[in-house]
Amino acid sequence: MARVFSGIQPTGEVHLGNLLGAIRNWIVDQHEADSVYCVVDLHAITQQQDPAELRNSTLRLTQMLMAIGLDPDVCTLFVQSHVHEHTGLSWLLECTTSFGELRRMTQFKDKSDKTDFVSAGLFTYPSLMAADILLYDTNRVPVGDDQRQHLELTRDVAVRFNARYGNTFVVPEAAIPRAGARVMDLQTPTNKMSKSSLSPQGTINLLDDLKSVEKKIMRAMTDTDGDVRYDVASKPGVSNLLSILGACTDRTPEDAAEGYAQYGALKKDTAAAVVETLRPIQARFAELSNDPGETARLLAIGATKAREVAGPVLARAREHMGFLTS
Repeated sequence: MARVFSGIQPTGEVHLGNLLGAIRNWIVDQHEADSVYCVVDLHAITQQQDPAELRNSTLRLTQMLMAIGLDPDVCTLFVQSHVHEHTGLSWLLECTTSFGELRRMTQFKDKSDKTDFVSAGLFTYPSLMAADILLYDTNRVPVGDDQRQHLELTRDVAVRFNARYGNTFVVPEAAIPRAGARVMDLQTPTNKMSKSSLSPQGTINLLDDLKSVEKKIMRAMTDTDGDVRYDVASKPGVSNLLSILGACTDRTPEDAAEGYAQYGALKKDTAAAVVETLRPIQARFAELSNDPGETARLLAIGATKAREVAGPVLARAREHMGFLTS
């Protein structure tokens, strides 16, 4: 069975775009592949975090992933910092990655332009990302356009390491994710829905009050011509609603458009579908959040499962690179 790896940072709230665009695919993948899912808290600290909030958000994100449907009995679900092999392999890969390669990473350029303090970790974190993937002999990595450059670097580093030190790493392939919903900001539908709080009325977080969810959708930006059809270029607001409605009701946006002659009815039905999607997730999250000890127990099991794979891979890399065994 092919192994799939994905990670998610514990920063910001999980929103509807995360759910419909990506995480629901993870739920399917866990039953079709040997799936490894990691809450990448080490990546989060490339920018300064409040310690108490980082601890809390890591726990909450884990609980949210399980509330959505990740099953620790089926997949491997763990926290990155609980598996020391990630940092151990990261240093070996930093020494196999060139300064020029890291400097060309577009995400580093974008993020470093937005802060006065640029940590060394922000510069080298593609090496940690490569370690995340290579530690698990990963075959496939679902990536969007924003992460494709990092996966290409991972592949290049794996090939270089294998050429220098002998066959060590599986070279992973990019997997085109199943078509997830294209979820945009409700107030600015030409922008993706974001974890940023800069557009609170345009973003639906999974734990938002359900009445608030209804109001946000009823106030969503559309246009003035009244025609309900899926046309992203000329009707981004209406298309966004159709994409959301279709994803929540297992239809294409084009199919979801059938039968509507008014925006009001479309908004009402979209609101109802989103509420019914979120209701069981919120209920399950409440159960999980009432028992943090159980979440910690499951994460410990997940870390043990992860180390059973990652430990031998790191040992293999250390041996091939020439380190003495202890």
